[in-house]
Amino acid sequence: MPESFDVDRLERAVKSVYRDVAEAPTEEYHFEMGRPLAERLGYPKRDLDTIPEDALASFAGVGYHFDFADLREGDVVLDLGSGSGTDVFVAALHVGTSGSVTGLDMTDQQLAKARQLRDVTGMDTVSFEKGYIEDLPFDDATFDVVISNGVINLSPDKRQVFAEANRALIAGGRLAISDIISEELMPESIKNNEDLWAACIGGAEQIDRYTALIEDAGFEVNDVRDNTQYEFISEQAVNACQKYGVKSISLRART
Repeated sequence: MPESFDVDRLERAVKSVYRDVAEAPTEEYHFEMGRPLAERLGYPKRDLDTIPEDALASFAGVGYHFDFADLREGDVVLDLGSGSGTDVFVAALHVGTSGSVTGLDMTDQQLAKARQLRDVTGMDTVSFEKGYIEDLPFDDATFDVVISNGVINLSPDKRQVFAEANRALIAGGRLAISDIISEELMPESIKNNEDLWAACIGGAEQIDRYTALIEDAGFEVNDVRDNTQYEFISEQAVNACQKYGVKSISLRART
């Protein structure tokens, strides 16, 4: 995180982009969205056929990690940066009526959309809470599994995100995430670009440092894989990816 970066300005930029993602999913963004993306990333069609279409329309994930999450009947799950709820609704299909899934997001429009879809579908094992992934509003050892998709790169304090995830998980709990990382250190001209940060590029951490932050928080990283099916679509974003090796990964870790 550049010392010169205005964190409040970053938050406003991120909220602005993801407000638009919730309310205007057919507009043009640096990244692809919707069901075609989810299918290409590996989401099973049977899951996508079951969850609300309007949630899926605003899906802006960067990978598939539910195989890493290994969700089971009765699991209690937290989704960091849940957006309009695609991953929350998918997780709910796998934990059954004896489990529960909580989505956490800081953007009011995303929360409103997700809650409305939850109410329409009657999925009473699902809840959506407002909050920040750096400061989870949950007790210690509350969850069996923490998931996240394309969100942690947006945080200016990733070390704190992973520390909070570890705190909220039970002993032996699972972390399964997809995120954007870089192979090379990016210059401050990119990291100070709030548009590229909100597009999931400016905040991308170098992969070695990213996994080190997870391990420093008390996790054991078990698996990391590249999501070669994911790509950015705007010229500005593509250029940054090609120059600095920005790409999507999925990762599995345990407490």
